[in-house]
Amino acid sequence: MASPNHIRRAADVVAARRARGDTVAVVVSAMGEATEDLAGLARDLSRAPSRREMDMLLSSGEQVTIALMAMALRELGLESRSFLGSQVRILTDSVFSKAHIREVETSRLEAYLATGGIPVVAGFQGVDAEGEITTFGRGGSDTTAVALAAALGADECQILTDVDGVYTTDPRLVPEARRLERITFDEMIELASQGSRVLQIRAVKFAGKYNVPLRVLHMSGQGSGTLITYEEPDVEAPVVSGIAFNRDEAEITVTGVPDIPGAIAAILRPVSDARIQVDMIVMNSPRDGCMDLSFSVGRDDYAEALALAGKSAAALGAGEVRGNDQVAKISIVGVGMRTHAGIATRLFETLADQEINVRMVSTSEIKISVLVARSDMESGVAAIHRSFELDRPDSS
Repeated sequence: MASPNHIRRAADVVAARRARGDTVAVVVSAMGEATEDLAGLARDLSRAPSRREMDMLLSSGEQVTIALMAMALRELGLESRSFLGSQVRILTDSVFSKAHIREVETSRLEAYLATGGIPVVAGFQGVDAEGEITTFGRGGSDTTAVALAAALGADECQILTDVDGVYTTDPRLVPEARRLERITFDEMIELASQGSRVLQIRAVKFAGKYNVPLRVLHMSGQGSGTLITYEEPDVEAPVVSGIAFNRDEAEITVTGVPDIPGAIAAILRPVSDARIQVDMIVMNSPRDGCMDLSFSVGRDDYAEALALAGKSAAALGAGEVRGNDQVAKISIVGVGMRTHAGIATRLFETLADQEINVRMVSTSEIKISVLVARSDMESGVAAIHRSFELDRPDSS
């Protein structure tokens, strides 16, 4: 939606869907860099703008786009009308800038759809019980689209974006990366949470919760894209479906932590109280009444987390506190891990062949993540992609 031409092309896609007999509701985001431009204006005027005023400001970007999109559809001879989140009544909690949807009132949209109209709804925004405008955070238009699809009982929610689907990994890093025809909600949630930026994780979780089939397509509307849905029990799941990575990681190590109950909590509590998410945690076996603790955080939170850990360590009488913000995370994801052995061994052997040292590890039922030096990330992702033969449609 970066320009009038982009809006016209999007309108053409909607018109094509309508021509084949589909009933269509549209959700749009702000144009191009409009949200960032508005945020820049706020920063020029205030060092710490209130979240309420930021929501009031940033939500205006979508108001421009919905009106333009409705105009473009009407130029194609289609009945269309724009709707703000407050007009649809997308009801949220009162957490400005990070609101969660509580309810979507559909009566107005359903009445308009029944007349043959195409509603164009502003993404990224809703309204709380007091009538205050709220926003959903980065990528919030995806969440709006899924919520509307769930509330309206849509057969499918299609996300049109600048990529033509979900790939086994970022093709800019690994040219052999392959577009996936389908992937499960669980796998997409793991990929999104580990660094894949194709979809907002909240949107995928919402779709999974309400069983809304989600399809990622190129903005041209061409091709089949990638369908995100529930696992089919009669289809053998791939061992590894995709590889995600995140360059924005940091690690912190506290040495000489007393081996006493509550010591680990005493170090991590101030970090979590500061709303800093701790990802991986590693402890060594106690020796001489002490142990070493290492954990990872996002690089944006590194300095604050390091300072907080240092204060806690000093209060406990622990040893040295050191950090490293030149690390990255690589994650392999696949529902087939539930039924196949040796996946971790294969991963570690692949990294060893590349002389890549693993600094931390975390696992779930369908995911293995490793922390490595940032300088090793690209070669590591490429090697893992080859090792698990993800360039082959029948890879396993």
